[in-house]
Amino acid sequence: MSAQPLLVVVAGEVSGDLLAAPAIRAIRGKQPDWRVAGVAGDRMIEAGCEPWHHVRELSVRGYAEVLKELPRLLQMRRSLRRRLLDNGCRVLMGVDSPDFNLGLEAAVRAAGVPTVHYVSPSIWAWRGERIERIRRAASHVLLVFPFEQRLYARSGIAATYVGHPLAQAIALRPDPPAARARLGLAGGDTVIAVLPGSRKAEIDFIGPVFFGAANRLAADLSPVRFVVPIADAGLRPRLEAQIGRYPRLAPVTTLFEGRSHDCLEAADAVLVTSGTATLEAALFKRPMVIAYRMPRFSAWMIRKIGGYVPWVGLPNILAGESLVPELLQDEATEAALADALIRQLEDRAGQARFAERFEAIHESLRRDTPSLVAEVVLGLARRPSSA
Repeated sequence: MSAQPLLVVVAGEVSGDLLAAPAIRAIRGKQPDWRVAGVAGDRMIEAGCEPWHHVRELSVRGYAEVLKELPRLLQMRRSLRRRLLDNGCRVLMGVDSPDFNLGLEAAVRAAGVPTVHYVSPSIWAWRGERIERIRRAASHVLLVFPFEQRLYARSGIAATYVGHPLAQAIALRPDPPAARARLGLAGGDTVIAVLPGSRKAEIDFIGPVFFGAANRLAADLSPVRFVVPIADAGLRPRLEAQIGRYPRLAPVTTLFEGRSHDCLEAADAVLVTSGTATLEAALFKRPMVIAYRMPRFSAWMIRKIGGYVPWVGLPNILAGESLVPELLQDEATEAALADALIRQLEDRAGQARFAERFEAIHESLRRDTPSLVAEVVLGLARRPSSA
């Protein structure tokens, strides 16, 4: 066992990696003698997190896919529990990925280690019974949306609104010409950012529809350029194969590794899957169309569980209205996506309305998030041993 105090951080996706990295830097800035380890992505590793596993090992989506991977995931969770307890972990911070992290947190907390869950599971989108699972698992919950605070206050669970780190990282007023210059794009082109997801399964399901829609747009918009940020370099061959099916599309499409913010800032409009990327597009004040597809069994299970809000996209949830189009499952066709995006590009008044609403959302999410996260984590670590 190392003499260094140990913080274990477990992120399960690229979005969790993005959230955790600034917090790790803030914690190490306040406590440089701390050792930070866990399930990490590239940004977390750069911030000083020792990778016991890479986030790719946890990036599984949908009920059908999770069932297939369940034995491996359960074994990985047991192994993590043993390893962090054997190494004298002071605090465990699970970042999002509640299906994996809440079980790990509950087991570790039962052994006397304080636990932080960073990013509330969507109790406002799914049935509220999940709150009891959170109560058992988390000593403290870090909230990224302001409206969540009252939900936790009613439930008597310790929680702190820390803002969303993306709101601080992204400038309040974007500069599309500067972003286009950084990407080497011509100033007069219509630029469409295409974000079909950060996981193989997402790209397999929604990618062909996205690029089929882009191919239609390439015939209707001229001059046009499509920019596709790649979350993981290993996804490039998949994306290139999908784009390569369309001779007209390939010459006007450029793939960029790890430059999603430049792509979003440069874009006139965005075609995006649900998830954190929709919030990023909103923070860059971009018109967008949100679309998502998953296996039918997974979609059926989600409909069966039900929820309290009628949207999947964070811009609509935060606005409390159907601000941007959402096309899901069978509604997400090539023609429907292309038509919806054309309408976004042609609606100048709508674009101004989006920008105004998105700026208000942006302001509401701005906090010194890394420092607030560090305060909670280090505060738990200093308390007498009690989870």
